[in-house]
Amino acid sequence: MSSLLIASDAFAGAFAIREQSAWFQGLSFAGNATVSKSLSSMYWNPATMTAHEGMQSETSQTLVLPSGTIDLDSATIDVTDTFKIPVTGVPYSSGDIGVDAWVPAGYGTWKVNDRLSLGISSSAPYGFETKPQIEWAGQVYARSSRVLSVNITPMAAYELTEKFSVGVGVQFQYLQVRLKSGLGVPPLVPNAPTAELRGEDYNLGFGATLGALFRPWKGTQLGIGYRSPVEQDLKGDLVVSGVDVTPIRANVTLPETVTVSFQQELNERWRGMGTFEWTHWSRFGTFPVYDLEGNVVSQLPFQYNDGYFISLGTEYDFTKNITGRFGLAYEWSPIDEANRSPRLPDANRFWISAGLSYFYEDWLEFDLGYSHLFPESDRIDINPEQAYYEGVSIAGKVNDANIDIISLGARIKF
Repeated sequence: MSSLLIASDAFAGAFAIREQSAWFQGLSFAGNATVSKSLSSMYWNPATMTAHEGMQSETSQTLVLPSGTIDLDSATIDVTDTFKIPVTGVPYSSGDIGVDAWVPAGYGTWKVNDRLSLGISSSAPYGFETKPQIEWAGQVYARSSRVLSVNITPMAAYELTEKFSVGVGVQFQYLQVRLKSGLGVPPLVPNAPTAELRGEDYNLGFGATLGALFRPWKGTQLGIGYRSPVEQDLKGDLVVSGVDVTPIRANVTLPETVTVSFQQELNERWRGMGTFEWTHWSRFGTFPVYDLEGNVVSQLPFQYNDGYFISLGTEYDFTKNITGRFGLAYEWSPIDEANRSPRLPDANRFWISAGLSYFYEDWLEFDLGYSHLFPESDRIDINPEQAYYEGVSIAGKVNDANIDIISLGARIKF
């Protein structure tokens, strides 16, 4: 079972990572809180474990290929409200900020008896990495950014009746943050030094996951899942020019998510499904960074909005060994022009996905999923009215933004 994360670009709203399943990747995650042959629905709804017999294990390995360039129209050092000095001597383009990434996830279930099931998942709920060129006009806002997480969740599910199951789990989550920026821009600060904020939660954050599955009649499923907020107590250093080190601490609370899904058999071979998801990103405001004496030495301003996601998909069994699937989705990002920065220039996006499953034997199955994401055109406009303004106003577009996602999965039944 996988339990690692290589940090990635933002694949769900803000820096949440949706890529937890090769099976549901091919559906644009439609129906992901209902039962399929994949174990991975337990990530969104632990009650789905009751549908899996015996002992099973599943792995999902995802490759994400993002790209995008920030091209600034203007960049000025704001000495006063009226006296502004144009930034000179550095490119106004970030270059491609996308960083290719690998995202693994793993699942295991055990049917203890007719009603009780136990399971465990390893996943990466949050993460991103962006890397503009070191010298550019927006360097006071981003030279490089990296967030990674590892989440282990033991779970239990119980079938109350033939039609209704419930599930619960406890999340244990590690978080690491690395944020670099330049201390100024030319012509006032040529060859600007770098400030790096490093933080980790060595003690782990804790949360819960809950779910329910209702099958009112044959061929129909309704599922709902909840992943709670997780508070992370970050400890680390603020490093300036690689030599000036200040020990720091900061508390951040990652948001809760509610996922609601349906699945309907259209005939013995054909199924339709859908999902709606809400993430409480509006709780993600501004987090102060303290030194060990309790003085504020920096701030992490985000001021996000809530995020929403809706998808529809379909599956068809071509033969008893091959199933194909297709899905479409639209995602409302918690980031807009009022809070968008070069660290994470996220935007609303369309999804289109397709996938296949091959059932080699009763004990071994394989999944393949592919998605292409089409972010809407967006702009960055940082000015004195914004929380993360650092004395330099920049404005421009995010160009050539797109993401390709390829996911492979396999299941073993013991």
